[in-house]
Formats: sequence, C-alpha cells, structure tokens
Amino acid sequence: MRRFDNIMVKLQETIKNENIKIQAEMKNYTSFKVGGPADILVTPTSNEEVANIIKLCKNEGIPFYIIGNGSNIVVKDGGIRGVVIKLSKLDKITVSSTRITAESGATLGKTSFAARKASLTGLEFACGIPGSVGGALTMNAGAYDGEMSFVVESAIVLDNDGNLLKLNKEQLQLEYRNSIVLKKNYVALEVTFALKQGEYDKINNRMEELTKRRHDKQPLEYPSAGSTFKRPEGYYAGKLIQDSELKGVRVGGAQVSMKHSGFIINENHATAQDVLDLIKLVQKTVKEKYNVELCPEVRIIGEDKIL
Repeated sequence: MRRFDNIMVKLQETIKNENIKIQAEMKNYTSFKVGGPADILVTPTSNEEVANIIKLCKNEGIPFYIIGNGSNIVVKDGGIRGVVIKLSKLDKITVSSTRITAESGATLGKTSFAARKASLTGLEFACGIPGSVGGALTMNAGAYDGEMSFVVESAIVLDNDGNLLKLNKEQLQLEYRNSIVLKKNYVALEVTFALKQGEYDKINNRMEELTKRRHDKQPLEYPSAGSTFKRPEGYYAGKLIQDSELKGVRVGGAQVSMKHSGFIINENHATAQDVLDLIKLVQKTVKEKYNVELCPEVRIIGEDKIL
C-alpha cells in the first residue's frame, strides 16, 4: 500500500474516513459474491466528491473504477489495483409533476417504487432490475419490453476532463446495452425520467405481475449478475445455451442455472475464475454448435489471482 500513501492522505482530506475502506473484499460489494480485494474503496456522498476523487486519482496516476450497485460485474480473484469508487450513497430520488430525477446510486427498484407512489407509469419494467440508475443508463438496461431509452429525458454526466455535462436523450445515444456514457467512459451522476400520469392500481398490478414472472423464471435465490450474455441478433442466448445441452453444467461452484439457461449462478462458493471458465465453456460450445458468438453482458474487471 506504500504506493497509495500519498493519495490516502488526500482522500482523507476530501471525504470522511468512514467512507474509505482499505483492502475491501469485492465479493462483499457485488451481487455475484466473487472477487478479490480492492486496494481502496470509497463511497462518495456528493457529485463534488466524485469529481474530486477522480481528479486526485488522475493527478496521482492511480487507476480508478466506477461501480454502482455491483450487480452487473465480475471482479477477478486477484482483486482490483487502485481505487474503486462506489456510487451507492448517491441515492436521492425527487418527484416533480410527471418527472423523476434520481441520483446514479439509487436503485432502479426504488426509483420504480417512487414512480408507483406518484401514480406515474413507464418504469414498471424496472421494478425487479437490481442495478443502479447510473449503471442502467450506461448499459441502457431493459426487461419485459421496456428499457431506459423509452423513459430517459436527460442525464448529468462527468466527462473525462472533469466537466459536468447535461445530455438530452438524443445526445445520450442509447442503444442496445450501450450509450455515449459507456462509449466515452463518462460517469453518470443523475438521470431524469419523463413519465406519464397513470392509475396506481394498474401500475401496481403490472409491477406485481412482472415480479412474479421474474421469481418464477429467474434463479433469484442464487448470487448472479443477471443475464450473463447479450442477446445475439436473431437469437436468444438462453435458448442457444439450453439447446447446446448446457443447462446445469458447472465449473467448480459456478453453474448454468437449471431454472434459466441465460444465467450463470454462484451455486456453491464459486470463485471468479470458476465463473469466467464457465463463461468461456458456454461461448466455445455455442460457437461450435451454432456458429454464434455470445458476448458477455456482465462487465469483467480486476486481475487474476497470482498462484
């Protein structure tokens, strides 16, 4: 940690000590429950703190990584060298007329509940997505015939020069599991949704229906990162995997879910390497059988464990 002594002193001048953790085991901060330690993990409480931390890292030549709810990442067993900036404490949600503004660390679930409470329709699809608003914007997350691009009006992002930019929907370039935020490595800080006035009971019934469908069809009882692979054009990843007779196949403690083949789960104390080896096995098998490339939807970060 000697390399980080200087930045530690400066971090302590920027944010409270309670929001700085050394050698933080990333398995405790991700939904997959795998991953080695991060050298430093910080949880800023304002946009200004985020900007200052990133500026510090750049000035000191220290790598940094932005994460939200940790629901769409696999951290390798060797952990992460540098600073992990976890935005989960930026979670304020504000309702004004038919618009909702949510900070990047707010979960999609809580944001959809705020919409329901205000009888605003449009975010029902998001009620069971475990990710943060910032991560969902970055990946243009979606489910059950809905996606972020349908309801996002604008966002505030931090660009690579430390400038705050307000981008409208067109400027955000929201595509299938992609956006300008991802393309340019911006940091999403706040999202405004344009919704419509609806009826509370109809909104609630739709959310209950989607929650039941999710529980019936997805392996929510196990740690995972949701759908492991992007949908290949003209196919469904889960069906390709099932038709390749991979349902239930495991590597170590990682398994292709018996309930939904599109999910790789941490079935029994898996390591990150177990998960990554199983991803490769699935990709190789589907490629050989159907000549289709499966691309991971999950983000893979960190270093391999040195044996």
